[in-house]
Amino acid sequence: MPFDIQSVRTRYPERVICYYPSIDSTMPEAERLAKAGCGAGTVVVADQQTAGQGRYGRVWYSAPATGVYVSLVLRPALSTASLPVLMLALGLATAEAIARVSDLECDLRWPNDVLIGDKRVAGSLVQLMDRFVIAGIGSNVNQTEFPTEIADLATSLQIASGRTHSREELVINLLPAVDSFCKMLGAGGKDAILNMFSRRSSYARGKRVVVEAVDGTIEGTTAGLDPSGFLMIEQDDGTKRLIVAGGVRAAGTGRGE
Repeated sequence: MPFDIQSVRTRYPERVICYYPSIDSTMPEAERLAKAGCGAGTVVVADQQTAGQGRYGRVWYSAPATGVYVSLVLRPALSTASLPVLMLALGLATAEAIARVSDLECDLRWPNDVLIGDKRVAGSLVQLMDRFVIAGIGSNVNQTEFPTEIADLATSLQIASGRTHSREELVINLLPAVDSFCKMLGAGGKDAILNMFSRRSSYARGKRVVVEAVDGTIEGTTAGLDPSGFLMIEQDDGTKRLIVAGGVRAAGTGRGE
């Protein structure tokens, strides 16, 4: 069923909400709008992405009429050093919105994956563009299957719950959740987000993981987040390694994304 954008616009008449039945990616369109001077909170929603963006240039699978593909223009009063924590805040917001519409509890995998069980149901991406930030969020809602190459890694709300869910209601809940967690970060500083993420993520501490880092594969046990929001790994020899970027997966599972 096509996305009912009018139901979202009716709930948030004060927001600029741009809708595309199909687009390459909502991220560059949100960037274009931001450069043209759009207001903070402007939203780009698509029913399908033909080249959805993931981290490290990967593609986010964006089948038509089944998922939520949205980018928001944010103008947070944050320093560049707070951007890694903003990624964590988006994960918290997405998990909260999912719980509200589906009653499903999500896990959070540093830095940007929202999981149900050990499979990814949603993810976020942050791009800093001069004086604004583009926050992209993709969520699998009513998919019943995935391409072979990601079938072991991905799930959807429908697969996890056995019933269909309203994509419109997910967006309606997602927008204020993002606003709330961004406000928390701006007002309370990084510690509030770091503490909440650490409590809600099984990956933050005590998890045996493999990290595909830029300089090779690292295996160890997660040892919490540093004050900047990066992940600490304690390796088997007792040394600790700060992970600034990399794909994280539970040890003993297949490849991470």
